[in-house]
Order: sequence, then C-alpha cells, then structure tokens
Amino acid sequence: MAAMRRGLLALLAATLAGGIASAGTTFTITTGEEGGSYYPIGQTIATAVSGPNAEADCPDPLDCGVPGVSVEATTSTGSVANIEALASGKADSGIVQSDVATWAETGTGLWDGREAVGNLRAIATLHSESIHLVTRADSGIRSPADLKGRRVSPGESGSGTAFDAQLVLSAWDVPREAVTLLPMAAREAAAQVAAGDLDAFFFVGGFPAPFIATLAEKTHLALVPLEGFPAEALAVDLGFLGEGVIPGGTYEGIEEDIPTLALGAVWVTTADEPEEMVYALTRALWNDKTRAALDNGPSQGVDISIETALDMLQIPLHPGAERYYREAGLLE
Repeated sequence: MAAMRRGLLALLAATLAGGIASAGTTFTITTGEEGGSYYPIGQTIATAVSGPNAEADCPDPLDCGVPGVSVEATTSTGSVANIEALASGKADSGIVQSDVATWAETGTGLWDGREAVGNLRAIATLHSESIHLVTRADSGIRSPADLKGRRVSPGESGSGTAFDAQLVLSAWDVPREAVTLLPMAAREAAAQVAAGDLDAFFFVGGFPAPFIATLAEKTHLALVPLEGFPAEALAVDLGFLGEGVIPGGTYEGIEEDIPTLALGAVWVTTADEPEEMVYALTRALWNDKTRAALDNGPSQGVDISIETALDMLQIPLHPGAERYYREAGLLE
C-alpha cells in the first residue's frame, strides 16, 4: 500500500505539475486586509492546495495539493492593489472583485486612462460579494435617492467600491454634486456613522462583514435596499453585477431580507503563468481536501462551489483553468 501511495504521488507530480514545479516552488495569492474576507479565504485555499510535506500527509494522492508547490497568501489593500501587483510581476495570483477585473482587463471604467492589463486571466469565481449601503436606522435614508444632501463615504479614493458607489448614485439619479462625498476606509466610515459624523457609507464584501457586525452590536443600523428598475438595469447592463440578497439576521437588529446588488470575488492570475501549474491549482481547488477546509474555515468558505465557479466572469479563463473545467463538464 505504501508503495502504491508513493507511485500515485509520483504520478500526480508528473501529470498535474507537468514537471514545472521543483521542490521549494512558491506561488503567491495576494488578497486583502487581515480583517476582511479575502485574506482568510486566501489563507485557507493556500494551505489546502499546497503540496504535501511528506507521504504521511497525503493518504489519498488525488486529494493532495500541487506536488512541490508552496502556495502563500499575502495581505494587501484590496482588488486594485492586487491587479497592480499582478501587472508588475510582484504577485502570481490574486483575489479581486469581478468588476475591477473586467475594467482592468479591458481598460475601461475604473481603469479608463490606464494601461489595460490585457493578460489578466480567471481561475475561478470564489464567492459572491454584496454592495452594502449602511446607515443608522434613524437616518431617514430608505433608498439611494435619499442620499441627496447627505454626507456619504463611497469607499477609498480609486477603489472598486468607490466606482460601484458612483454606479449606484447614477442609477438612482443622484448627481455627484448633490452629495457630500467623503472618501475613506470602510472601518473609519463605520466609526463616523456610529459617532453621527457621517450619514452613510458603501462597502463591498461578503457577509457578514465583521466590522459591520461589530458596529451593529453598538449602533442601531439599517441597510438600504438596492432594488427595483435601477438595480435591474445595472444587472442587465453590467455582466459582472447581479441581483442579490443580504439575509435577515445577518446583522443584529436587521431582521428583514435586504435586496442588493452582488458581484464575484474572483481568483485571477496572468496568461504568463504556465498552463500545467494553473491546471494543477484549479484541480486542487476543487478536491475533497479543499472542500473540507472551506466548509470548516471562514464564513464565505461554504459558498465557494464549482457550480458557481464560472459565474459573473467577464475576463478570459486561464488555459489551465479552462482545460480543467472542460474535463469536469462545465464547458463544452
């Protein structure tokens, strides 16, 4: 039996890694801030898809990570920084919002006027992220249209969240000059809402967002619904956006379901990464070992599924990932 396991490990190393990975090869995933959702998800995936240290670590070779490869998750300030790191060769892969990925690859939207990252490629959509429009329950803000004359944080300047905020304001016919926009990090915005110095803020991320959950424990909050024709029109016009729901009970004091807009958190890389490497990583992402790690890891882990791996993708798949999904029957 031991000899059989050794043989399977050797075969896996040859067929999955295609001989490209020597012992000590490192593959990085740049993620987000430690308190956000990207970093813990990236850590969980990195540990699960890394190759085994010893034969004893892999009783079933088909559930091993990529032989000879150590995958490491690193922190960052988020999607824009992650794509910049990929474009400059400072990272091998990253987790980014689906909208930011689309804009960067096409040189449009947030990336208008900047050099397009034309070699950006997708590995998988990991989980959905929701646009949160957060306010105090007593603010009187019940729709994005009510933001006129208010103090609002759209997110940090130049961020994907800030651009999404502008899309929402435009869809609800709220002129930029009708709102006092105060760009800042979401955590700072939450503190200012609690203090009464800010009326509302936008945040894009998986739910529950820990810092919003903490805020809800201390301040009676409301989430502003994004629904009706403006939301439907955005979802139709922009393939990287879809209609979503933040379930009631996600945050303390908010018992009703909140309609909103959702986008994907996408694991991306560049076309420069070898096909065999990305094929091996994609296969490892969807094996039973990684499934167990995701189910027992961060809250968004249970939502990561091969059935939604191709959702909300508007950039090309990496050939290695495409090959795996064809073999798995997800692509013709």
